[in-house]
Amino acid sequence: MVENISDDYDVKCQLDTCKTHPAITDSERGEIVCGKCGLILVQNMLDTSYQNNGYTQEDFVKLARTGPRISLTMYDKGLSTVIGANKDSSGNVLSSKARYEFNRLRTWDQRSKSRRTAALSKAFTLLHGMKTKLGIPDNVVENAAYIYRKISGAKLTRGRTMVSLVSASLYAACRKDNIPRTLDDIAVAGNVEKRILSRDLRTIIKKLELNLNQYDTASFISKISNNMNLKEKTKRDAFEILKLCENERITAGKHPVAQAAASLYISCVLNGEKMSQKRFAVESSISGVTIRNRAVLIKKTLKL
Repeated sequence: MVENISDDYDVKCQLDTCKTHPAITDSERGEIVCGKCGLILVQNMLDTSYQNNGYTQEDFVKLARTGPRISLTMYDKGLSTVIGANKDSSGNVLSSKARYEFNRLRTWDQRSKSRRTAALSKAFTLLHGMKTKLGIPDNVVENAAYIYRKISGAKLTRGRTMVSLVSASLYAACRKDNIPRTLDDIAVAGNVEKRILSRDLRTIIKKLELNLNQYDTASFISKISNNMNLKEKTKRDAFEILKLCENERITAGKHPVAQAAASLYISCVLNGEKMSQKRFAVESSISGVTIRNRAVLIKKTLKL
């Protein structure tokens, strides 16, 4: 007669003498029993007594019964135990002797952490700082932390700076998720030389056998045009020019940022929007000569 988990809890005892008696719900045990004979009608009920209906961050913090989610961007993945403030479970202040003991425990807890734990903590602090500077989404930062953990596990940190490896991991994650960030952007945010960043990036790609996709050139058109506050029509025309270039197969082997900047420059000229090649060179971190050569090739091929 016992039923397992069910969504329909409107049950009654099937005995003739019990049909007039109501069923009793025991929320602590998760059971519904007959009010007369005590027969268990339903067991293993779902706990619906608590409903988190908070719609703000403050309500969520107050009503949440669990901690934060596991994250690779934390050196301990968010699973460590932290010795809190000098108060007991009731909120009362501890005695001076107990505070001294807990301070010593905190000190030894900090000292007992391994070198790898301390290194991961510093590396992910740098990663969060670069995330804020570049406006990188959380999922990309998670991938960057995963790549850096693989670098640390493969012992590729020897002879290389932490900042360069973190920057290379972030660039590789951006390439995987098609987030338009150039090597120059990453180098400036991480305060590392582009030459060293490129060298370490080649090393981790080779050692970890990463398969990074090429950037979508159209994403750089959106990025550059938004930074320069260009008109929407100019941006759409640049997309059309880029599509025609891809049909003519003149984008193969070309720098995607330079191709995007040249397409935008030609679109500005056609729409009467006055923007110099030097301005595009500064915004895209590409030399003016490269942009000029790409623009000449596009004009010649498309006969603009």
